[in-house]
Amino acid sequence: MKQSKEIFGHPAGLYVLFFTELWERFSYYGMRAILVLFLVSSASGDNPGFGWTETEALKLYGIYTFLVYLSSVPGGVLADKWLGQKKTVMLGGLLLVLGHSILAVQALWAFYTGLAFIISGVGCLKPNISSMVGGLYPIGDDRRDKGFTIFYIGINIGAFLAALVVGYVGETYSWHYGFGLAGIGMAIGQLVYVVGQKYLQNVGEPLKNFSAQERNITNKPLTSIEKDRIQVMLLSFLMIIVFWGAFEQAGGLMNLYADQKTNRIIGFLNWEVPASWFQSVNSFFIITLGAPIAAFWYNWKRKGKEASSVFKIAIGLIIMGWGFLFMSAASYQFQNQGSSAMYWLVLAYLFHTIGELCASPVALSYITKLAPLKYASIMMGIYWAATGLGNYAAGWVGVWSQTAGELQIFTGIAIFCTIIGGLVILILKPLKRLAHGAEDFTEQTSV
Repeated sequence: MKQSKEIFGHPAGLYVLFFTELWERFSYYGMRAILVLFLVSSASGDNPGFGWTETEALKLYGIYTFLVYLSSVPGGVLADKWLGQKKTVMLGGLLLVLGHSILAVQALWAFYTGLAFIISGVGCLKPNISSMVGGLYPIGDDRRDKGFTIFYIGINIGAFLAALVVGYVGETYSWHYGFGLAGIGMAIGQLVYVVGQKYLQNVGEPLKNFSAQERNITNKPLTSIEKDRIQVMLLSFLMIIVFWGAFEQAGGLMNLYADQKTNRIIGFLNWEVPASWFQSVNSFFIITLGAPIAAFWYNWKRKGKEASSVFKIAIGLIIMGWGFLFMSAASYQFQNQGSSAMYWLVLAYLFHTIGELCASPVALSYITKLAPLKYASIMMGIYWAATGLGNYAAGWVGVWSQTAGELQIFTGIAIFCTIIGGLVILILKPLKRLAHGAEDFTEQTSV
């Protein structure tokens, strides 16, 4: 439902959700930036970790990130059936504050307990806060995609700051100080959400708060159109699995590559760039390129050119895949010279970012357009579960690279993503028919 108060042409509630998610992502990506590095760090050094092997660390990374996103399914069910999106986000924030704070304790029990709280917290918060963004806009409002891009920039401001601040503190002083900083960030996000409730009225309410007429609509069986739209969503979820299976090499394989095989010395400063800082490159590019790429697609569509969400996701998958060709070049350079240049990682992250901006915020918006009302949060939860499957696959791809070789893995990812994206483009017309005009938009005076 459209909110009365607007800021810069968008509902004021968008900015409440923007800052809440900014700090939630600060906590999540801050922890992600140092997790694998902490696990492989020597257990007896000045900044001790667990001393695990790379294979063990990558497996845990894959399982953890998979469970983080898989938990979005029960989180969506909890919201749709009982609490509503707004209260479920509140619960998720509380669980995340607890989880990240427990990780600051230097004990094995605290490590696994903290991870469990984080998994539960993300599951409650992630699908529902995204659905609430869609709920700020009326049906057919062409500002919705822009709103999701603004929201997505907030995510990545948090991620950018996290890699720099949490990554530096974790690597330089103590891994557990870094985990503690992540908890402080989430506490700030929770405070923002609590204070901003007045701008979120009539958004994310539980089903029992709906009118009798609205409840009757949600209780009706799915129509043939809704069933067709669910088929399109399921295909988009398959692309999302492939996308994140490749993209999430950032936190695992590419993170280790930056740490162990990249020359990170800035000569004239005689200073080594922390490996975790490369986790901020993607976020920096999203912050700087998010608005231009959103404007490009907006104008592209206005000109009557192909700009359906499925097309954008496929194009994003292809572009992101091409970014791994730079990692292939880095691997080739390492094989010949014993180290690779930092610019290969930066170029890879640039292409990954362009691909992500074409695919990820668009996919979030697309689901809010296609999902039946009574399954809104559940379908968003399934989207995040697909993201989790991609993360799990990413962990195993990193494990396979230990035997197959990084050059072969990076090149294979690029080829596979290009093939999948190309196949989807070939069947674009029937997919658009199944969407039944869900992306038709109406003119708004405020853009």
